[in-house]
Amino acid sequence: MIFQALFQRLRLKERLATAMSDVRAVAYRPQNLVMMLVVHLLLGFRRLRERDYYRDDPLVQRVLGLQRLPDVSTWTRGLAEMTASNIDAVRALNRNLVVERLREEKLPRVTIDFDGSVLSTRGHAEGSAIGYNRQRKGARSYYPLFSTIAQTGQFLDLLHRPGNVHDSRDALAFIEANIGIVREIVGVHEIETRMDGAFFSEEIAKKLVDLKVRFTISLPFERFPELKKLIEARKTWHRIDNT
Repeated sequence: MIFQALFQRLRLKERLATAMSDVRAVAYRPQNLVMMLVVHLLLGFRRLRERDYYRDDPLVQRVLGLQRLPDVSTWTRGLAEMTASNIDAVRALNRNLVVERLREEKLPRVTIDFDGSVLSTRGHAEGSAIGYNRQRKGARSYYPLFSTIAQTGQFLDLLHRPGNVHDSRDALAFIEANIGIVREIVGVHEIETRMDGAFFSEEIAKKLVDLKVRFTISLPFERFPELKKLIEARKTWHRIDNT
């Protein structure tokens, strides 16, 4: 199976084991439980109880190196043993995997896309809160920020946040940290970023200028009606540069 070969090439299970070496094993090793979560998402499932659709699948068992898959309660208890430091270590591992790929690609220009997404939950899931939710008003949700590399489609990093925070909460530090990660890659000569209107602020624009990165940010015209009128009235436009 192609994913099995990929996991072996990346040494993913061994590296996860290192990142979670201090996690107390309930019945399965923590790296196996996280690997199972990865495979679960690759199969197109989102809810953990959908594990029952492939619980006896020998191919999934082979990829995970398990003779029997854990039931949902065992799976969730094992994941609950992970601490904040373990999660940070897994985030760092993900960033390292992306950086390794970018080094292999030897890209002179890297484009980082920043975005946020409202993720609804049911019940009172830990860390969730009631906030702006266009799809399910009044539902508890998360509002994470994430960054992706446009050239490879990989997620570079994710900042977990509850659903009731403002768009700008910790966004500036997250953006600066991600740019710093890419800037340290040998061979990358230019960085550009793309963001939607949720990121628009004078503070973020100034920081991107200071960091000497090219950027585009969607402008929320409802916050700047006078500027919208000026743009609509403009008849002549000039090219900024030749690129």
